[in-house]
Amino acid sequence: MTAVESRPAGVVLTPNSGGQRPFGARLKAFVALTKPRIIELLLITTVPVMFLAEGGVPDLWLVLVTCVGGYLSAGGASALNMYIDRDIDALMERTAQRPLVTGMVSPREGLVFGLSLAAVSTVWFGFLVNWLSAALSLGALLLYVVGYTMILKRRTAQNIVWGGIAGCMPVLIGWSSVTNSMSWAAVILFLVMFFWTPPHYWPLSMRVQDDYARAGVPMLPVVAGNLVVARQIVLYSWVMVGVSLLLTPLGYTGWFYTAVALLAGGLWLWEAHGLHSRAKAGVVGGKLKEMRLFHWSITYVSLLFVAVAVDPFLR
Repeated sequence: MTAVESRPAGVVLTPNSGGQRPFGARLKAFVALTKPRIIELLLITTVPVMFLAEGGVPDLWLVLVTCVGGYLSAGGASALNMYIDRDIDALMERTAQRPLVTGMVSPREGLVFGLSLAAVSTVWFGFLVNWLSAALSLGALLLYVVGYTMILKRRTAQNIVWGGIAGCMPVLIGWSSVTNSMSWAAVILFLVMFFWTPPHYWPLSMRVQDDYARAGVPMLPVVAGNLVVARQIVLYSWVMVGVSLLLTPLGYTGWFYTAVALLAGGLWLWEAHGLHSRAKAGVVGGKLKEMRLFHWSITYVSLLFVAVAVDPFLR
């Protein structure tokens, strides 16, 4: 059975009809290929690190070109991800309305669009920021497209753990854009994002595990069950919070960041342990309340990185 034959009810594919669509709808579809909501999160972890690297307000032109380059790079990676995954996207309710599934954008257009953004973003970073940032940006794109999408996603339940490295790279790019070098501060924040990614994404995959099972994607909740996932979430959460507190004793941050990291981390651990308790009790469905941790995880990382940006002004 092909992906088209087994797509969710209500999904209508119209291959090669992109040119017949209104310009506004087509433009919106190409923007959707870049996954703007995910890119917002990537920028949240880029700009504050630039403040930390500068020890104050970085050059605003540099902030702008770094953000634009980050959008182009992450957008290209997202478009290529949708091109590769268009078969399984058609099988999942959560992704059934993506442009390459509905036919608003043809596969060829999606591929050319993604490759073009990847090339432009690399050149953009190289000439307007520095070549270290360009290399890190290209590395992040390859990790996401090749490492996660093409190799890990359909083969192992650890896909989001190692595939999530790509989403940690904006931290390094933010630092390198200012200093053209690396630092232990950047490495620590990279590790915070590395240990943040699985417990951020696993609650969502718990909610939509039937989608992943239908598409044959071995996300951890599909192959191991909710209780195992909840245990892993608690483990990763404790390590994440612990790593986040390393910045202060090493002299990179002060009291403000420490206070925010402790408070936000404590609330995270409360939610993580609550999810584990409900999973251990055998709660299923909406009563598991797994999305509470998912939504809080976005708030957590936003608060933590805002604290990273504000802290230099309060020391």
